[in-house]
Amino acid sequence: MATPDGFPASFYGEPGVLGMLSNGISAFLVLLQNFNTAHTGNEPVGVENILAVHLILIGGICQLVAGLLSFRKYDHLSGTAFIGYAALWGSYGATRIYFGAFTKTTTISSMMINNLSLSNDTMFNMYSNTTTEIPLSHLSQSIKESAIAGLVPYILLSSVLAFCSATVNYIMPFVFGAITFTLVFEAISLVSSSWALVVSGVLELLILLFAIYGSAALLLKGLTQRLILRGFGTPLFNVLLLGTPSSASAKSIGQEMKKNTKYAEPMALGFFCDTVSAFIFAFYSFGYMKSFGVGAAWVSIISVAQLFSSYYAHLRQDCYHTTKFGLHATYWLIKAWDEFVVSVLLDGDSKVVSGRETMVGNWFFVMAGLVLCMGSLTTDVFELIHNMLFVLLTVSTIPQIPLEGYYIFFGVASSLFTAASLYGTFSRLINTIAEKSLIPVGPQPVSTDRFKKALGCIKAKTRDLNVLPKEDQASDALFYILNGVAALSALHASSSRNNPTFLHLTVPWVLISGAIMQVYVSRLQVTGGGRFGSVISSIYVAVWATWTWFRFANLLQHSPETAYAFTAGAIALLVINAFLVLIAYRNLVLLFLTAVMEVVLVCFLLSTLQRLPYELEAMLALFSIICIYGALASLLNCIFSQRLLPMGPLLIKLPCPVANSRLTSGLLKIAGLLEEGGVCGIPTDTVYALAASCKNPQAIEKIYNIKDRPAEKPICICISNVEQLVAAKPPFSPLLWQFMRNVYPGGISCIVSKGDWLFRLVGPAYDRVGTQDSIMIRVPDHTVTGHLCDITGPLAITSANPSGEPDSTHHSMVIRLGHKIQGILCDGDSNEVVASTVVNCLKIDETITIVREGCVPAVKVRQIFDRVKATML
Repeated sequence: MATPDGFPASFYGEPGVLGMLSNGISAFLVLLQNFNTAHTGNEPVGVENILAVHLILIGGICQLVAGLLSFRKYDHLSGTAFIGYAALWGSYGATRIYFGAFTKTTTISSMMINNLSLSNDTMFNMYSNTTTEIPLSHLSQSIKESAIAGLVPYILLSSVLAFCSATVNYIMPFVFGAITFTLVFEAISLVSSSWALVVSGVLELLILLFAIYGSAALLLKGLTQRLILRGFGTPLFNVLLLGTPSSASAKSIGQEMKKNTKYAEPMALGFFCDTVSAFIFAFYSFGYMKSFGVGAAWVSIISVAQLFSSYYAHLRQDCYHTTKFGLHATYWLIKAWDEFVVSVLLDGDSKVVSGRETMVGNWFFVMAGLVLCMGSLTTDVFELIHNMLFVLLTVSTIPQIPLEGYYIFFGVASSLFTAASLYGTFSRLINTIAEKSLIPVGPQPVSTDRFKKALGCIKAKTRDLNVLPKEDQASDALFYILNGVAALSALHASSSRNNPTFLHLTVPWVLISGAIMQVYVSRLQVTGGGRFGSVISSIYVAVWATWTWFRFANLLQHSPETAYAFTAGAIALLVINAFLVLIAYRNLVLLFLTAVMEVVLVCFLLSTLQRLPYELEAMLALFSIICIYGALASLLNCIFSQRLLPMGPLLIKLPCPVANSRLTSGLLKIAGLLEEGGVCGIPTDTVYALAASCKNPQAIEKIYNIKDRPAEKPICICISNVEQLVAAKPPFSPLLWQFMRNVYPGGISCIVSKGDWLFRLVGPAYDRVGTQDSIMIRVPDHTVTGHLCDITGPLAITSANPSGEPDSTHHSMVIRLGHKIQGILCDGDSNEVVASTVVNCLKIDETITIVREGCVPAVKVRQIFDRVKATML
């Protein structure tokens, strides 16, 4: 079947092509290194080892892109696999560069020693002391141990991916299976002779061949829309063979999977990342790794991958997994760099013992883990067990545990968490592929009604679910958690400011949670469309980053001039936070948080002047208490879309009233505002739009000012049905009428010629809509919009976003324009993430032109047109 004329083949773009090619090329790069090492017996030398750099660029970055695209195509398996393997190849490439750098340094040192005069005993002893006290064998062994610790969990996970992919097609199992065996022999080669490198190289050649075939098959499928090469579309076995629970049973325990047509489910990726991080820490805690330098790199890279699982959970409006995986990524990052400081920078300094005993930042992670346990009470038993094991993991590192038992307890907890996360990866992958619960995860621990009653709440009615202001965003709980960790860590750093070793330990805690991770939360706040939400989190990034900089400067014994610079910065932050107090009107918790932060900044100012009374540091503890309550309330309220825990009322009533689209009174309220000449945000069958009644031309003029829309861009009209257009008696050709009856109602906008008929339809708005000669007409396939147009008559509409910014896909995002518009009709998530497809019908008797491809593919529009035109002949 030939591709339709004018239709871009890239519409069927397959990110699997990029993902498998990246795996194949990465395996080929490792193959070249292995064969070279096996042949010459020499390890790669130096950062100039271009193959390792390419391994990061191709295997890491390119495959990461493939994984992100797979999630957007609702491909659970490929998204998880490609992002997971991106972290694998990136970590392995970084390890090889790290190893090569140490090899080169030691080689150069040895050459310098050999060139010295042997009679010069003093010089010889000096160089030998600097180069042989830490011999190459010791460093090499440490790096190899770290690599093994990273490879083993990937071997387990890769075997899981190979098994799961067998339920989808029979190309990916061979690719992932070959990767599994390759990793096995890569690990063996690190502890044995070079024969394992040769076997690994052969397997890597198989990966390349399988990847080339799979990529070719996918590429031809995308270009021709048929399976030219076999391998995709036919699984090795049906996933339903793993188990077929009855439909009634699955529904009764709340496990029936519901497909989300926008993004794939990222839960398996989150468990995947937990497996890798926890295993590396278990390996280290039991003493199989002498140093955590390379381990910190592996954990950091996989933690970044875990942030993507949190991000895609956020895009799915899943506040629970957004918070969970964001919290876990933060925990792994902090612990990795904490251990890095202890094992590498401090080199086992005895002072670390006293430093660890005073570090209590883990207590906040314990509380955050308990918050997640509460949030999972209405999901399934496995989720609750996984969260309880995370609590055990955090408890294992609290400061009250003696250092002698610290690593044993932590290692056992990490091992249990690894096993649970591995099972979670497998069960989530299979269950999302099958879209039903085949791998048991247990029933819902507590029914939703019982949970609400336990909190003393009245069961909410269905109509109340979407009328809550969007102050409880999916990222709010994570915002409170990160600030709480930073504050509690800063408190104990301040109380031990004279202990340089302890300050070395606290810098990662405050910097990672308060600044680095909060940049990610700030981005989520922007995506959610919350008013001022991103402003507060962005300013607090600067607060904690400045605090870290100041404490680190104390380690360097900064000059008085430097202290004055920090004083000036503290004053600036005080002034900025004062404005945050004024705009933190969303609820009382946020108001208290910003108010306490003002006192904390006063403490910071006094600290720069060496005038801080110790009693004032308790404000950081109060700040942490507010954060833990804010995290709990935000998470539960967001999960159930109700106010289960009070956050306090809006302190300032918003000037823009909101109405519920499910209530007739809400629809009439917005209709009344439009009749009075107001501009309102309304839902459509695509994205949210700004609407003005055609009875009020001045209201249409307001839209241009509200959106900062260029005057040359026309505004279209929206009607409820084609019959409303027929009543105006436009002189359309029979072909145009038939075409419009086939595409309306729907996500298609038709551009037609203006004429006297338009006066009869829109009256005084004739000159305010469309261009001088044409007008674009929309008939949305949306019940609410249709009823609204029946009440008000034709509406002038355009997308509800400032010009140049993303479309609004939820009524909370229309809040961006809330201070300029007169009302918002709230209808939850939009049906699409892009606007309508615009078709130029001015010369429809000859042909049509696709002006903008939107939610309806251009090929489908052309198929409709060709079919209609054929029937008219």
